[in-house]
Amino acid sequence: MKFLDQAKIYVRSGDGGDGVIAFRREKYIEYGGPDGGDGGRGGDILFRAVPGLNTLIDFRYTQHFKARKGGNGAGSNRTGAAASTVTINVPVGTQIFDEDRETLLADLDAEGKEVLLCRGGDGGLGNTHFKSSTNRAPRRADKGWPGEERWVWLRLKLIADIGLVGLPNAGKSTLLSVASRARPKIADYPFTTLHPQLGVVRLNNTEEFVIADIPGLIEGASEGAGLGDRFLGHVERCATLLHLIDGTESQVVKHWRLIRKELEAYDPELAAKPEIIVLNKCDSLTPSQRSAKKRALAKASGAEVLMLSGATQEGLPELLRMLQDRVTAAKQDRQG
Repeated sequence: MKFLDQAKIYVRSGDGGDGVIAFRREKYIEYGGPDGGDGGRGGDILFRAVPGLNTLIDFRYTQHFKARKGGNGAGSNRTGAAASTVTINVPVGTQIFDEDRETLLADLDAEGKEVLLCRGGDGGLGNTHFKSSTNRAPRRADKGWPGEERWVWLRLKLIADIGLVGLPNAGKSTLLSVASRARPKIADYPFTTLHPQLGVVRLNNTEEFVIADIPGLIEGASEGAGLGDRFLGHVERCATLLHLIDGTESQVVKHWRLIRKELEAYDPELAAKPEIIVLNKCDSLTPSQRSAKKRALAKASGAEVLMLSGATQEGLPELLRMLQDRVTAAKQDRQG
């Protein structure tokens, strides 16, 4: 299934049904009087976050959603039928923006969360409502009220606990494949990953977390270079960033600073999230190279640097345990 994280759609709720003009005409009732019923309510437009979806690709092919009009009233004071609600299912983590792409209307960040975006129009009044002592046979009935319509943008931000960031070919897809059951494309050229990937890491029967791998960033990504930074939205909800650095490169400190610069340019709040720095591909380094690069990174960042080999899985159990502890602590903080 193709990944799509943005879509523009048109939604319109249903108009209310019309009220009617009707009079009682029964054989043994001398004075009949008005008995026109009201119109029914138009259908609503409801968005609901459901599990099992991780792309907005369905909205590439279906872009218009319209609810039905309410039923018209009838004689004998019968109210028209209300139209059914149109429910639009979206992935958990979908945000709904107005047409200007800046005004946030709703954030469906939890399973089962719903938002009523467009209310159906009320039904019009039948002529029964206009009966008075001076107007015994009113010949007035109202049309139903119109529904609401608007163009909206849907933007998907994947729900993950850990966000993988780094330059292309840093080994992010390899790490995702050995740590989870995800099977991302792995090759020895840049930009192998063209869209975000999710993987569930299960340490035991009671501990698991979700990790998101986004396409690699390069210098100038915030200005549109490479694939740009549009996929960074998928790690905004993460509790911790896992910054992977290719240990076989000569300038590891420069590469770390480059990614930090792009994160700052995208969103300072994202850059302020807790970060775990990992020097990857350490199986290709000599002991002296390992210690020198680890020391240089630790001095520049002021943080602990972990060593990892995605190919041989050296250092992987320790890394996954640290990530699980971070995720557990973050969840406890939110609940407390």
